[in-house]
Amino acid sequence: MNALDLGVNLFVALFALLDPIGNIPIFAAATAGASARQRFSVSVLLCLFIAAFLTFFFFTGLWLLQFFGISLAAFRIAGGILLLLLGLDMTRGDFLTMFADKDAAADAQDVRGYAQRRFKRLIVPFAMPLLIGPGAISTIIIQAGEAQAIGYAGTIAGLIAIGAASLATLVTFAATGPISRVLGDVGMAIIVRVLGLILCALAIQFMLAGLSEALPGMFASGVTAPYPDGGH
Repeated sequence: MNALDLGVNLFVALFALLDPIGNIPIFAAATAGASARQRFSVSVLLCLFIAAFLTFFFFTGLWLLQFFGISLAAFRIAGGILLLLLGLDMTRGDFLTMFADKDAAADAQDVRGYAQRRFKRLIVPFAMPLLIGPGAISTIIIQAGEAQAIGYAGTIAGLIAIGAASLATLVTFAATGPISRVLGDVGMAIIVRVLGLILCALAIQFMLAGLSEALPGMFASGVTAPYPDGGH
C-alpha cells in the first residue's frame, strides 16, 4: 500500500463510519429552532472537534489505550452502551424537546453563544460515540500503523484524509436546514425514532463484537459478523 491508497481508503472508511448523511435528522433535531448561521457555527465546532480528536488518536491512540490498560474490545463495549442509551432516548422519549435550546428562538443573533452551548451539549453522545465511535477509532489506530510503515508520506496522507472527512461532514451538516424544512416536525420525529431503533441494534452489535473479542467462542460467528461476505 502506498500513501495515495492509504489516504483514499482512510477517507472512504471515515466518511462511512462518521455517516454524516445518516445523522442529518439527529443534527437537525438537536439544532431545531436555530438560524442558518447558528447551525453552521455548531457544525464548524463539531467538525473541528472531529478533526482534532481523530488526529489525536492517529498519533497516540494505541499508546493511550495501552497506557490506561483499555482493550479495543472494552472500548467497543463502552461505546455500545452509550449508543444504546442514546437510541433508547430517541425511541422512547421526546428527542426534539430534550435537545431543544429555548434561547435559540429568542435571540437569533447570538451565534457564538448558541454554538458554544450546543457544542457542549452535543459532545456526548452525538460527537462521541455516535459520530466518532469504536469503529472510527479502531480504523484510525489501524491506519496509523500502516502510515508509520509507509513513512512521512503516509502520515501526511492520513492527515489529509482526516481533514477531508471532517470537511465533508461539515458540508453535509450545512445542508441540514433545507432538508429539515422539507421533512417538517412530524417527518423529523418519525425519522429520529426509526434511527433510534437502528441505533439500538447497532449498539448491541458493538457490544457483541466486543464481547466476542474478550470471550472467544462465546458467540457464533453469524451473530458478531452476520454478513462476512458482504451479504452474498
